[in-house]
Amino acid sequence: MLSRLHSADAAVADDKSTSRGATSEQPYSEILRRAGQFSESADRLAVGHLNPFEIVIEDVLGPVEAVIGGRRTVMFGTNSYLGLNFHPDCIKAAQQTVLHYGTGSTASRVASGNHAMHVALEREIASFYGCREAVIYSTGFMANLAAISGLAREKDAIFLDAHSHASIFDAARLSGAEVHAFAHNDPADVERLFRESKIAGTRTLVVLESVYSVWGDVGDLKSIAAVAKRHGALVVVDEAHGMGIYGKHGRGVVEHLGLEKEVDVIVGTFSKSVGVIGGFSVSNHAELRWLRMMARPYLYTASLPLSIVASARTALGIISGEPGLREKLWRNAEAFHAGLRAIGLDVCSAAGPVGSVRMQGVKTGHDFWKSLLSQGIYVNMLLPPATPNGEVLLRFSISAAHTPEHIDAALKAFRAAAQVAKAA
Repeated sequence: MLSRLHSADAAVADDKSTSRGATSEQPYSEILRRAGQFSESADRLAVGHLNPFEIVIEDVLGPVEAVIGGRRTVMFGTNSYLGLNFHPDCIKAAQQTVLHYGTGSTASRVASGNHAMHVALEREIASFYGCREAVIYSTGFMANLAAISGLAREKDAIFLDAHSHASIFDAARLSGAEVHAFAHNDPADVERLFRESKIAGTRTLVVLESVYSVWGDVGDLKSIAAVAKRHGALVVVDEAHGMGIYGKHGRGVVEHLGLEKEVDVIVGTFSKSVGVIGGFSVSNHAELRWLRMMARPYLYTASLPLSIVASARTALGIISGEPGLREKLWRNAEAFHAGLRAIGLDVCSAAGPVGSVRMQGVKTGHDFWKSLLSQGIYVNMLLPPATPNGEVLLRFSISAAHTPEHIDAALKAFRAAAQVAKAA
């Protein structure tokens, strides 16, 4: 759908250009013309339709319940995997801290925004991962920007998975390095890139995710890391959707697969399992102890509010000390995936915290999504070019906070929507 927006009728835009101020002395901006084509096409598509990209949450009733359109709605589009954004201990920690320290830091870490609580959180996230070094950032997006662009430079190379998050692609471009995408989860294609590259493996970063956020599939970390190490490259893994869920201690897929010695840098976010906002990078390389000073997103962004830091520290302790939350999430995920497959839906991946159902075209996907919402179930609708292979997807996420009744209600709604779609 989005790709079609960029190919809107150029003639229409040309006709309108003179009315927007184009003169012989001042030609109309081609950049504004392109933006106008996109906006006009989006407006036409949105007329008379419920827009899945402009949903307003009117109230939040808990980690997986909200009010949308005046209706109580169960959220299967939230990344609150463990429900910790509503854990009473996390809320209490944030409340007490904001009363004492105020609402924001108002400065970057290298100015007056570096507080003892920031330092303590870094020590605790390093300890959580069993690593020497840790840096925290103001968002998870910035964690990738900082770590990747801080490590790589011009005349270096970055190989990244074609399904990588936008923050990874943006970070790679920001670095100035030579960037190549390899076929998703394909170690042979990584080997091909090394073979064809004119840049030494020792000047190369290989970047991949532990759990890919669109399909929900697990990265082939073991095989790809092995290829990277044979060539002397550094391996960076984004554990945004793995932290708190995989591994004996909840460290993620790297721990689950026993690859902690093979991965050089782990990047993650606090906005999923931890339930707040922020990001981090951890490493066992002593050489990276000053990574923060090589990373512009760290140097030039205000530090996390201390209330957020306090909640994150509390959540880390809960993740470490209450494995029952992970167990509950996995029970919910397995039940939900099994139910979707029993309906006959095309689910992209095995059971996990996040996944997607393939739809046959934009109209079918939108009708299906709207049917779910009308039954009090919210999922995310994803369209190209933000999806692999130009697919139309309904993306869902599972939480330990979902009850069996929530799961049953969602599967009932999917079943009803599937019957309508089949009859159409």
